[in-house]
Amino acid sequence: MKNLYIFSGLGVDQRVFKYLDFTGFNVTFINWIKPTPTESIEDYAKRLTTQIYTKKPVLIGLSFGGMMAVEVAKLISTQRIILIASAKTYTEIPFYFRWLGYLKMHKIIPTQLLKYPGFINYWFFGVKNKVHKALLAEILNDLDTDFLKWAIDKIVCWQNQTMHSNTIHIHCNNDHILPLRYINCNYIVSKGGHFMTVDKAKQISQLLHKILS
Repeated sequence: MKNLYIFSGLGVDQRVFKYLDFTGFNVTFINWIKPTPTESIEDYAKRLTTQIYTKKPVLIGLSFGGMMAVEVAKLISTQRIILIASAKTYTEIPFYFRWLGYLKMHKIIPTQLLKYPGFINYWFFGVKNKVHKALLAEILNDLDTDFLKWAIDKIVCWQNQTMHSNTIHIHCNNDHILPLRYINCNYIVSKGGHFMTVDKAKQISQLLHKILS
């Protein structure tokens, strides 16, 4: 039985994986731990490795969790890295986000705005129906503000250039946070957005079983 270690995304947690079919796999959800204000993404990744207990695991990362999976894979041997609605290197982060990091403009964005379950966040995540909106609102409300500030800084300032050869990338064609035009992926899921593990759960589940069979 394959051992899957799953990294949730920024602004979401393991609840966004509840619709996926992990039958036949041994699944461990990596818990986010509180970062220190000046902690590097590399040092944070090293601390996360203490939650991985098997050799050559499969790492699955959603959004920011995919970036963390890439960093963790620099420290341990992995069987496979599967990225969902994420980025493999800094070049797949849209240039306008990277410019925010370069100019330090992200530091003045109110975190409460990013946590507010309104039109802007619903649009960014591609959430449309009431059930999915309620789930996103619940998750955003529970998100730790300090972690949010730290993680946003790591995203817009990410400098990774390492391309892991065992990476498989799944992306949607209507992702408003990480648009497909910046992404070089292996599988494209149609008519889905950044919340794809929820609203495209069936397609994602089928792809995961195909990739891991």
